[in-house]
Amino acid sequence: MVHAAQRTERQRAGDAAWHRWGPYLSERQWGTVREDYSASGDAWSYFPHDHARSRAYRWGEDGLGGISDERQRLCLALALWNGRDPILKERAFGLTNGEGNHGEDVKEYYFYLDATPSHSYLRYLYKYPQAAYPYNDLVSVNASRKGQGFEYELLDTGVFDGDRYVDVTVEYAKADPDDILMRITVANRGPDEATLRVLPTLWFRNTWSWRDTPPGSGPDDRRERRPRLTALDRGDHGPGRSVVRADHPELGVWELHCAGEVPLLFTENETNNERLFGSPNTSPYVKDGIGRCVVDGENTAVNPAHTGTKAAADHTVTVAPGGSAELRLRLVRESRTADLDDGFDAVFRDRIAEADAFYDEITPPGSGEDEARVLRQALAGMLWSKQYYHFDVETWLAEHGVDAFSPAAQRVRNHEWFHMTCDDIVSMPDTWEYPWFAAWDLAFHSLPLAMVDTTFAKQQLELLLRDAYLHPNGQIPAYEWNFTDVNPPVHAWAAYFLYQLERRTTGHGDRDFLERTFQKLLTNFTWWVNRKDPDGNNVFQGGFLGLDNIGVFDRSAPLPTGGRLEQADGTAWMALYCQTMLQIALELVEDNPAYEDLIVKFTEHYLWITASMDRIGRCDDEMWDEDDGFFYDVLRLPDGRSTRLKVRSMVGLLPLCAATVITPHQLARVGRLAERVDRFVARHPSLAAVWASARAGAAGGPRLLSVVDDKKLERVLTRLLAEDEFLSPYGIRSLSRYHADHPYVFDAGGQQLRVAYLPAESDSGMFGGNSNWRGPVWFPVNALLIRALLNLYAFHGDDFTVECPTGSGVRMTLFEVAREIATRLIRVFLRDEDGRRPVYGGQEKFQTDPHWRDLLSFHEYFHGDNGAGIGAAHQTGWTGLVAPLMILFGTHGPEDFRGGFPGGATP
Repeated sequence: MVHAAQRTERQRAGDAAWHRWGPYLSERQWGTVREDYSASGDAWSYFPHDHARSRAYRWGEDGLGGISDERQRLCLALALWNGRDPILKERAFGLTNGEGNHGEDVKEYYFYLDATPSHSYLRYLYKYPQAAYPYNDLVSVNASRKGQGFEYELLDTGVFDGDRYVDVTVEYAKADPDDILMRITVANRGPDEATLRVLPTLWFRNTWSWRDTPPGSGPDDRRERRPRLTALDRGDHGPGRSVVRADHPELGVWELHCAGEVPLLFTENETNNERLFGSPNTSPYVKDGIGRCVVDGENTAVNPAHTGTKAAADHTVTVAPGGSAELRLRLVRESRTADLDDGFDAVFRDRIAEADAFYDEITPPGSGEDEARVLRQALAGMLWSKQYYHFDVETWLAEHGVDAFSPAAQRVRNHEWFHMTCDDIVSMPDTWEYPWFAAWDLAFHSLPLAMVDTTFAKQQLELLLRDAYLHPNGQIPAYEWNFTDVNPPVHAWAAYFLYQLERRTTGHGDRDFLERTFQKLLTNFTWWVNRKDPDGNNVFQGGFLGLDNIGVFDRSAPLPTGGRLEQADGTAWMALYCQTMLQIALELVEDNPAYEDLIVKFTEHYLWITASMDRIGRCDDEMWDEDDGFFYDVLRLPDGRSTRLKVRSMVGLLPLCAATVITPHQLARVGRLAERVDRFVARHPSLAAVWASARAGAAGGPRLLSVVDDKKLERVLTRLLAEDEFLSPYGIRSLSRYHADHPYVFDAGGQQLRVAYLPAESDSGMFGGNSNWRGPVWFPVNALLIRALLNLYAFHGDDFTVECPTGSGVRMTLFEVAREIATRLIRVFLRDEDGRRPVYGGQEKFQTDPHWRDLLSFHEYFHGDNGAGIGAAHQTGWTGLVAPLMILFGTHGPEDFRGGFPGGATP
């Protein structure tokens, strides 16, 4: 048996294209910025769900449980009809940002249950009601709640009452890179017999309608390049099967074999202009033709010649109560054997066994069945979240009728990013709610991805640093809705983490990767220094910095008071950036002494930034508040006055994250470092205290770079570990619970701005209202706090202890504190002593039903008091960090961290 990891290694070595096909098909393409050609920039309204079945996409495709080739030229996915729905179910439905009670929200139940890194095996589950899907009910009821209270979910509609639904499981197994098996299992969970139309659908992305013409302009003169799907004569492959031939000028010829003589329906992946715009169609057969044939009985909507660019195998299955039915298909290159019988079963057995062996190997020893399940589904979700992302911004601007260099371009979103040409597989934050990259998300994604595929993790980290993405001025694009916005600078930390991880697991660190990343990040670091420190005083701004509504104001908008905001988190991020760039330079200097100057450069930057956050003496206009023992943003008003915005939030905890250990081995590589920095500090006495702190410690031992000294550390940890402040049973809250009874109120010229503890959904429309940093638990910042605690433990060892929880009388080392926070985070997903998972809160179906209770959703964030999942329901992305946390603390103890992480400095 070939190990699943070996296939990934073969791919990396170029021996086999195991990644040519994967789960790269989006869950949602409609409502994205890429597909928006409106004058207003309202992407949700320009291309709504109601258009998706009838309108050809410009930049990508979507579907249920689907796969595609790596450039999404040919797609294979699921379509369903229960005999009652008003439309064919071809894609997940959800509410737009304006329709949702708390922003955009998918209203379907689907789960990524299994995946191997090479996609040699994939398993997906979709729960499909037997009653008509309640589209209008979901829209109207959520609208009536006006942003208050809970979301109105699909279970709330009653459509699953009496278990009248079917479980549709889609599995893919690769016999080899060019031979893909698809198995669909329909299980009837209801008390009555159920009849279902199951239509595996094969189609080409429409690449032929847009050549040199904007969407909607009609065909061009190059249609001879259009790919074709055709039905093969049944006699060509023997009785008992139906076959679709797919001929593409780049992909070559492929065949989809369907077990049984199944009716094949063909149409074109072309817009139904007549339905949407009242204008003539370019073809009698259009994108929604198969749906109209199946749902409306409109047989003339499909091509009787059995040819087109979209085709479906129309299976009708009737399943007894508690019974199941199985469908078999196989996508192969032309002239390949396509066994749909015993050989088909053997391939699935082998691939499932390989997947089991792969996950058994990375699951920590001693893990229980439920822990192994959480780990496996988390990593499966990471692998299913790899999607094809295509966006040529200059072409997109031209299709808006503007020249990228003209003043008119300024009225169009992202006009400054005309250099961007994206044509890649990207790890998405959420496959439905956020089907586009986000810069800091992607850095966090690389950590869990590295648990299964280090090569892909490194590729993802380098992706946004490539010339096709990174702005010529050095800025990393933030996310599709506004590339110019600013995410926290965590790429350097993630790159160093991946380097250290690979070195520890393989004995070899990828110096070329580390150096390439470092060189690009030098440009980005310079951009930060030049653009986000306007006064040149080493105090940084940055806007929302990924924390959406955490502040008193929208931190990315002009302040209602005028003036500017000096941000504790922005400045702390830059301190961490300096530390990790310093760590990388300390690695690279071993092979190239020229890096010594950069080591000194980043040491000096770190000293200036740290000193700026807490100047010598007691200063009322700095971020550190001596009375409160906490860091705050500082508002500097136009008249020269300044005031701290005393919100106890993650903003004030993030300075803890700028804590990094430098090992004696690293320091030995630059023997003159201390001498050079000593001379620098002698010229700048205000830095002396910071440098003295960095040089403290046992002779010959590790050195600690930290924004907080021991006294500040104890004071901040007292709040962080207080259960009536930040320490939740399920991790560290984003806002102190203190503000539940003591809201922070700021008077902005007579306008009362209020920040209160909200453990669940936001009551603010700030940043779309679909996320909340005023109380819930977020995995990425928790992971960085854990990283900081491990670094601090590496320096202090067992001698430094704190009370945890505060007031409990129990004292813990910083390693034990880190492990305690990780345990609370992991607890979100595990069954408790009553068999209930906190992530599912009061949803009884998920808590007690045997067909639901072991299906895990990795939400965007979690209720600050009870751990229930909130926000995007499939954001395995950074919530996938649960996997490396389980592996880290399941395989390492405190002895591994004293003086630095095993094999090198603590990342």
